Amino acid sequence: MDYMKFKTPYSKWDKVKRLLWTIVWALLARPLPKSAGSKWKVLLLRAFGAKVAWTANVYSSAKIFKPWLLEMKDHSCLASGVDCYNAAPIVLGVNVTVSQRAFLCTAGHDITDPHHRQTEASIIIADRAWVCAEAFIGQGVTIGEGAVVCPRAVAVKNVEPWTVVGGNPAKYIKMRKIKEIQGGGATPQPQ
Repeated sequence: MDYMKFKTPYSKWDKVKRLLWTIVWALLARPLPKSAGSKWKVLLLRAFGAKVAWTANVYSSAKIFKPWLLEMKDHSCLASGVDCYNAAPIVLGVNVTVSQRAFLCTAGHDITDPHHRQTEASIIIADRAWVCAEAFIGQGVTIGEGAVVCPRAVAVKNVEPWTVVGGNPAKYIKMRKIKEIQGGGATPQPQ
């Protein structure tokens, strides 16, 4: 058996769309300062099928593999150097921050398959969650509401809501508690 007969799962049309996207982003978004031109970048993403709220922020140096498989809700952010390898859908909820150089990876390979076929599964990052700098989020992972994935953590399993995880592989550190705001009301508390 020839174990090296790996076949790409991407059609020629898919490759053409990704090439066009790469050129458009490189020429019309990358030259902008880090966070400048937010509405313009949202417009470019939407032109390629992304479902991105006008209040979302995508830094110029962020890399997005397939914009048509990206959804970003209000006030979500892909910071500088984020690698969004979305061979499957990636959804960022309201007020989600994905910090510098984090890697969101929806694809892998079936290590039991002699042809090493690609596998894909969506990533969901729920409202008010934070993926810190240089963290890795693997395929099929859901980051729960309000959860924090610490810097350089490797999340290959779901992260429970309002927890803080860190390490490789990411493990529970503590619950995330929101402090009361001085001089009045409190921010919403996890349930």
